Formats: sequence, structure tokens, C-alpha cells
Amino acid sequence: MAEVTDSVALLSLEDDLTCSICLCPFDEPVSLNCGHSFCRRCLEETWNSASSYYCPHCRAHYLTKPDLKKNTVLSAVVDTFRAKAGAGSEGGMDASFGAGGVSRTSRPEPKPIMCDMCNEAKAVKTCLTCITSFCTEHVRPHQENPLFRAHELCEPLSDLAERLCPDHGKLMEFYCARHERSICSSCLQQSHKECGFSTPNEQRMKIESELQDKLNILERKTEKNQLVITQMREQQAKLKEMAVMRKRALEAEYQQIRELLLKDEQEAIDAVEKDLETGNSKLNTLIKKFSQNIEKMSSTRAEINNLLAKSHSLDFLQASVEMPSVVNFDPYSPRINLDSKRTIAYHSNIVNLKEQIHKILREPVENRISFLKPGAGGASVNQPNLKEPGSTLGEASGTPSSGSQPKGAPGGARKKSQPRDKKENRDHKDHKAERANKGSNKGMNPALSKSMDNLDNLTKRPFIAVPVDMSSATINAATRSDLLKYAATLTFDIRTAHKRVVLSEHNTKASVSDEPSAYPDIPPRFTVCSQVLCHQSFSRGCHYWEVKLSSSNFCGLGLAYASIDRKGPSSRLGRNAQSWCIEWFNVKLSAWHNSGETVLANPNPKRVGVLLDCNNGTATFYNVQDRAYPLHTFVFPFSEAVYPAFWIFSSGSAITLCKLSN
Repeated sequence: MAEVTDSVALLSLEDDLTCSICLCPFDEPVSLNCGHSFCRRCLEETWNSASSYYCPHCRAHYLTKPDLKKNTVLSAVVDTFRAKAGAGSEGGMDASFGAGGVSRTSRPEPKPIMCDMCNEAKAVKTCLTCITSFCTEHVRPHQENPLFRAHELCEPLSDLAERLCPDHGKLMEFYCARHERSICSSCLQQSHKECGFSTPNEQRMKIESELQDKLNILERKTEKNQLVITQMREQQAKLKEMAVMRKRALEAEYQQIRELLLKDEQEAIDAVEKDLETGNSKLNTLIKKFSQNIEKMSSTRAEINNLLAKSHSLDFLQASVEMPSVVNFDPYSPRINLDSKRTIAYHSNIVNLKEQIHKILREPVENRISFLKPGAGGASVNQPNLKEPGSTLGEASGTPSSGSQPKGAPGGARKKSQPRDKKENRDHKDHKAERANKGSNKGMNPALSKSMDNLDNLTKRPFIAVPVDMSSATINAATRSDLLKYAATLTFDIRTAHKRVVLSEHNTKASVSDEPSAYPDIPPRFTVCSQVLCHQSFSRGCHYWEVKLSSSNFCGLGLAYASIDRKGPSSRLGRNAQSWCIEWFNVKLSAWHNSGETVLANPNPKRVGVLLDCNNGTATFYNVQDRAYPLHTFVFPFSEAVYPAFWIFSSGSAITLCKLSN
């Protein structure tokens, strides 16, 4: 029973180990990329007679002749199969030996076609007219009798019964293209007389032609796809090379930046060391001088003690002691700091650079190039607020000085301001000389000393504010009584109010609501930012007003021309050339103009005063308490009338225009 089971298993395995070309067990089997295996000799003989390389089983096309390698696993399985097949039956498997002495299983002989007349001899011909197969003896009448000359003889057919019409029993010698089936002559005269027809051979030729066309299309498409794959692989290699080159270029650029920063860092440290050495040298000189003074005074003290120790009164009265000249000078410890302009400039510049780099790196990489281009509106890289004493406040804060013409200002305004500019320049020169003399008397620079006092705040404040006295007497006013002489009455203009800005108390209080108001859509109204202007505008004289803040967290106070944008993203106060403002963003206080920012010290004021001097082109913002303490001053020539402007960008915040009496 076990032998029968093994024989059945071997027979089922034989189909899988048979070459589809020679129909025999594999002889030195080789496998193609498509997964099919063949005898090496059978595959090479097939390709020798072909113009291209295809898999004989699945017709997979190869542009070049594949490298044929022996399938060792399949070869071992075939050898095992042959060994078991030979041992399982001594004569049950007929084997013959081909070339090379390899035993190969012979194919089974096809069943012979017998003569339909005698059913004893093999048929040699089949008559398609008689639908009968004949042996040599019975086919003789068809070959010799003239009556059978019209009969069509062919090689013996084994499927003769399948070629007969099931309805009429006649040979199906026609093909109906309409119904796509073979028909006989009776079908053609009856049910298919209106159909087009052809012979099976003609239909075969037609189908073969169509299939050949499809093969040609598939070959061309396969070649194109293979070509595209080759091109894409070449592109992958090029991309890899380009990536390597790009990485090297980026590494070189970043390395140069690191080297520049390291060099600048070393120079900054050297500047600090130089200041330290200078300060130590000054102190050592003074220490040496005061030590010499101590020695002189000690010598005099010794003389006095010796004199006091004398017992003889005559000698005591005749002796005299002169005081050294050094006793006429009071000793002092000078205040010497690391306050050179070079050291302060290095520290201020690196803090500013860090802030700008942080601002740029926060942006998407696609937008950074606009921040790096000179003159780009998106980012103005401010220079540090470190100027020589006597420079104008406009220069110190990064805003245009009174002698410069703002972008967009008409030429007439600049010509009109020239006489005043010359006078101010002379005043600034005199003021510079006065401050220089004052600093030399004290042995230090007061502006730089103030900068050194605030050195701990540099990480929070990118700029160092240098206090500067303005030429206008009104700017220096520190008491409210002096400022109230210029008091102005203001009201909000509801036509300009953003729909989220709610006005109340006779248009003197503005707050922000989450629900938009039903204001009409008119051109003067702000539509992007929750801002509002006042009805009043000023173009000459001095004017002062105060604003009460509910919370100094998220709001802005400033000035704006009537030409400020109302609809676009540039309508935000201080982000264009038509407006100026000081802005509280959480705990940070900044001065803004034309997208340039100056960070200020924030005293968290509850009331802010604004003094607008149109004649001198200045606007000063004050923290109003018992006295008025300046927060920041803008210096600019007016090219048109300015309106008080306000921006509230947090729900719950409110600003109120205070009633003043002069």
C-alpha cells in the first residue's frame, strides 16, 4: 500500500519537474527572472532560432540575453525524483538516455487514429466531405475514382467529431463574425444568411494578425518602460551626486559662518581683555600714587610722635613739623567700568544679531530670503542704539532724524525744513562738546556708564537707549502743568473704527468685542486690525493728550497719516511709513515705525501722555504719574496732517481719552 502511495506522489511531482519545452524531467535546469525554469539546452536552442529573447512559458521579454545559471536546488530535487522513480518500479517507468548519458523519461505515444471503415488499420487520410477517416486500402477509391476528386482529403484528424455542426451534422467550414462562432453550410443558408462569414483559416489569419499587432504594441511599450526605468535609475545616480555636492556646499557655508562668529567672538573677548587691562593699569597707577602718599604721611606722623616724646620743653618748642602737600587732597576711588564704546558695541551687536537670527529662523525656509534681502519690508535689521553722546534721538532709536526725508515725503517738505536742520545740527554739536567736557571732568562717559549699569538687561533688550536732551524746550518738560498748557480734546472717529472696536462714553472710550458691530462698510474703516483714529488731526503747533489704559498688555498708541492703508495687512500701526506707535505685547514694550522695532523699558503705565510738537517734528510718549516720565520720542518731518491712532488687540482691553484742562 505504501508503494502505491509513493508512486502516486511521484506521478503528481513529475508534472512540476517537467520542462515545458521538451516535456521531460529537467536536465541541468536554469531559472529566469520571471520564475519559470527550463532545461539549459532546450532554452538555448529556442533562443537560437528566435530574433529576441522571451520566456517560452509566459512570453516575458528581455532586452538582453539573460545570464543563465544552474538552479542547484531544482537540480537536486530532480535527481532525487529520478532515483526514487527508478527504485520504485523496475520496468514501470520507461526511460531512455539522451545525449550525455542522462536518463530522461520518454513522452507517451499519442493514441493512433483508426480507419472508420474497417476499424483495424491506422487511418492515413480524412475526407472532410465524407467526414470519414480511411486507411491505405479504403482511401484508394478517393484517390483513383474521378467521382471523388471534389472531396477534400487531409491528414488524419482526431477531433473530427468536434468539427461537426451539432444542429446539422455537417462540417463547420465557415465562421460567423457577427456571432463569433463556427457554422456549417446549412447554418449559413438558414439562421446566418444575413451574417457576414469567412473561412476558419481566414478568421485565424485575421485573429493572428490582431494578436501579432498586440504583441508588437506590448513589445514597444515594454521597451519604452524599460528605457524610462533605465533613465530614472540614471537620474537617481545623478540626484545622489547632486545631494553630495549640495551637502558639501551647505557645510562649507555654515562652517564659514561659524568661523566668522568665532573670529568676532575672539575679537569681542580681546576688547574686554583690553578694557580690563586699561582699567587695571589706571587703578594700579592710582594705587601706587596713594601708597606714596601714605608713606609721606607716615613719615610725618613719625616725626610728630618723636617730637611728642621729647621731655625737654625747650627742645620741643624749638622743633617744627611741616605737613606734606598730599594732605590737601582727599583720596577717592574712581568708578572704572568696562565701558568702552567697542566693548558695549560688541555686546549690543551680538544681542541684536541673535534676535534677528531668531526672528529669521522662526520663519519657513521659503520666506527667509525676503528677510535677508537688503531693504526688504518684511524685516528691518536695526543697528544697535549705540551712538556717540550728542547724536539725535532719531538716530539712536533707528527712526529718521529731522534732517532726513522719509520715504514718500514730497521734496518741498525737505526744503522747508533745511534752515531748522542746520540750527539743530549746530545745537547738537554744542551739546556734544558740553557732554564731552562734563564726562572728562568726571573721568568717565556718562552715557556709556548708564549702558554698563543696564548691561544685565541686554539679553532682554536688544538696543541700548542713550538719553539725549532735545533742543525743544517743550520736550524737556517733566511736570504735568507744563504739558497741560498744550492740552487737546480728542474723540474717536466711528467711521474709522474696526467692527470689533466698540465706542462708548460719547466716543471717548474704545474696547474690543468678540462680536462684530453693525458698522457700514465704508472706505475709511479699518478691516484687518482692530484700530481706530481720532476725528482731530494736527499739522502745526504743540498738542498734548493723555490716554488711560485698562491694562497695558495688548494695545498700541500712536500717530498716523490719513493715507494709511485701511484694508491690507500693512495697515497695522508702525508697520508702514505712514504711522508711528508704541506697542505693549504682553510685558514687552516696543516702539515701531516702518516695520522697525526698538525695544523699550516697560514701567507698566496706567496713563500715557503724548506731546506732539509739529513745528520741531517730534512726538514724545510719557508715563504719567506724579510727574511725566518720557518713554520714547519719535523724530520725523511731517509731510501731512497726523491723526492720533490706537490699536487694541485683546478682548477685555480698553483705552479712554482723558479730559484735560489747560
